[in-house]
Amino acid sequence: MAGTNRAPSAVRRAATASLVGSALEWYDFFLYGTAAALVFNTLFFPDVDPLVGTIAAFGTNAAGFLARPLGGVVFGHFGDRVGRKSVLVTTLMIMGVATFLIGVLPTYGTIGLWAPVLLLTLRVVQGIAAGGEWGGGVLIVSEQAPDHRRGYYSAWSQTGVGLGFVLSAATYWLVQELTTKEAFLTWGWRIPFLAGILLTGVGLLIRLRVMETPAYKQTSSAASPAAEKSKLPVMEVLRTQPKAVLITFGARIAENGATYLFLTFSLSYAAKIGVDGDLALLAVVVGMLFESFAMPLWGALSDRVGRRPVYLGGAIAVISWAFPFFWLFNTRNPVLIFVAVFVAVVICHGAMIGTQPAFITELFDDSRVRYSGVALGHETASVVAGGFSPIIATALFAWAGASWPVALLLVAMGVITVVSVALAPETRTRSVDGGGTREETEAPAKVPAV
Repeated sequence: MAGTNRAPSAVRRAATASLVGSALEWYDFFLYGTAAALVFNTLFFPDVDPLVGTIAAFGTNAAGFLARPLGGVVFGHFGDRVGRKSVLVTTLMIMGVATFLIGVLPTYGTIGLWAPVLLLTLRVVQGIAAGGEWGGGVLIVSEQAPDHRRGYYSAWSQTGVGLGFVLSAATYWLVQELTTKEAFLTWGWRIPFLAGILLTGVGLLIRLRVMETPAYKQTSSAASPAAEKSKLPVMEVLRTQPKAVLITFGARIAENGATYLFLTFSLSYAAKIGVDGDLALLAVVVGMLFESFAMPLWGALSDRVGRRPVYLGGAIAVISWAFPFFWLFNTRNPVLIFVAVFVAVVICHGAMIGTQPAFITELFDDSRVRYSGVALGHETASVVAGGFSPIIATALFAWAGASWPVALLLVAMGVITVVSVALAPETRTRSVDGGGTREETEAPAKVPAV
């Protein structure tokens, strides 16, 4: 089987580099979402109604998502033209610097309107970096992994995303615990952003050691018939594989939208119904920690039974859990709140995001334009689902004074993903080597245990 003869050490190194690098870069990106839910409404939008301030803070958060397709197109282009590794190093550096600058940014009380303007600008820069990060972080592993274990190995890149969220939320929780409310609003909120620059340095050291992927090397080799690189990869992938881009987009709607409703919106929802903020944040952190290590298990399951069954199971679970999630929150019972978050992230979201790296990689059969296709479909969905879902959810809650419209929003996103994945081919038996051709290979009789 093509693609199975990888050096185990190279695969493990790629998985580790992707996990650590993704964790540090997404730590930076998720910090903003947590701060938007907790402090940005009062520090950068103090002269408006608290609800309007929350929507405005989530609006600047959404700006980062709006920038992600641009980052996906730009860095996808260079990822296909000059290599996966160099792009990953660049995106990590950009994210680290932008995050540090947010940590030293004056607030509205100091420089007035310029504060939210500069905050918005830096969030856009973060979004551009994040838009190029995901596709490269996934491909650096999935194009290294053996075909029969691609689901398992590539899911570790998503574990990095989950750990980045846990690290950002846990850091905020720790700073809140160690400072008074006044001190936290004055200077404590800056500490997690400033620490990001140190973590960026660690991530760079690790990523610089990873090797370029065999698929990219093959399309870059003068001896390869697929060596001619595409001049405009994003245009070529839209022309040759539009269905793969659309399926990627649709598959992401429930996964990404559910993330920011279950994790980000739930924090502000908890505050509005009188649930202790520390309790809600702790539930989210614990849930994401469990999910981070469940992701490779979901990926391994997809190696055995296929990508579509596992992904569909997660999307159907989102639909089924949409109303119970809020019902359990409404009890204000700590145990039930933990159950609500655990099921939402470990089972509903985990099944989709753990399977997603291998599934989306395998949808694109031409390695010459794969980075562009993966990034375009993935990041365009981030705008629609992740960027605007907290804003829409906040507005729906304000309109209805109840959670049921938000639950219906989750159901709608789940339906879109179910339809999209149902229309997709099963990709488990595909190889990702080469360019311009699709190699269907026979699935192994038995996949080694995780």
